[in-house]
Amino acid sequence: MPDSASTVDELQRYAPDVAEPDDFDQFWRGTLAEAAARPALVDVRPEPTDLLLLDSWDVTFAGFGGDPVRAWYTRPAGVRESLPTMVEYAGYGRGRGLPHERLTWPVAGYAHLLMDNRGQSGLYGTGDTPDPHGAPGGASPVTWGILDPRDYHYRRLITDAVRAVEAVRALPGVDGDRVSVVGNSQGGGLALAVAGLVGDLAAVLTTAPFLCDMRRAVQVSEPAPYGEIGRYLAVHREAEEAVWRTLSYVDGVNFARRATAPAHFGVGRRDTVCPPDTGFAAYNHYGAANGRPVPPERKIHVYPFNGHEGGEAVHVRRQLRWLDSVLHPADAAAV
Repeated sequence: MPDSASTVDELQRYAPDVAEPDDFDQFWRGTLAEAAARPALVDVRPEPTDLLLLDSWDVTFAGFGGDPVRAWYTRPAGVRESLPTMVEYAGYGRGRGLPHERLTWPVAGYAHLLMDNRGQSGLYGTGDTPDPHGAPGGASPVTWGILDPRDYHYRRLITDAVRAVEAVRALPGVDGDRVSVVGNSQGGGLALAVAGLVGDLAAVLTTAPFLCDMRRAVQVSEPAPYGEIGRYLAVHREAEEAVWRTLSYVDGVNFARRATAPAHFGVGRRDTVCPPDTGFAAYNHYGAANGRPVPPERKIHVYPFNGHEGGEAVHVRRQLRWLDSVLHPADAAAV
């Protein structure tokens, strides 16, 4: 098991046996089937902004339980053709904010959907999607309903993330064959979950992913969000077995094993929030159970002296160039 002194070579070989419930696939098939009983797209309204080069819409789609989930849809102004599209998931404690806060992808020429995190706004950013489902658990989102996988907050949030892909494909100006998912931290964990549940994505971009190798992460990481699980267990000692069982249904390693799309990872070597070995656990298992004779393309960048911030703008530039090579392989080969 890696520790703080592990080399990158050791991390490259770290592929732990993460607990996987026998009914993992059945659990998620049933969950997503319930959600799919309703049309994904609920409402789309133009959103006035002060951005002359971009157009934005306020989108509502039906997430887990049919709950209304908000999102921003943004694309280059005046462009009529269908565009490759990015579905982005925000970090822990963040809402969707305002439509001009995340502009990298639409400025780069993509259509872009930014999903709100149900019930999580107010810690780092604003949002307006509630999580109306209550269940026994702790006070923070990562512990809401943690005693039972059917009640767990991340069952709902992951379902929302899948439904965001379905909703974006119903929007005008979206090339449905070139939809990719992207996120950092919690958003990166959600992107991996969607990669394991949606079989026809164009690409997956995940940085410092949360929700991976969960038992290991809770044991070694003190800051939130993992630290909040540890602090919950410090009080509710009798709940440990139930907590580990619940977390096994949302572990990003189990989703990563089922993924089929090309994937781009990034980790900070000194990350204490989402330790790098947990990201490598997902990377090293990526595509292992998808049934294809040739595994999907995958790439990882390690930033030796960075923490949870990772490579920041340098990494974003690498993401842009990598994704362009995936979506336009003939152009990349000619360079």
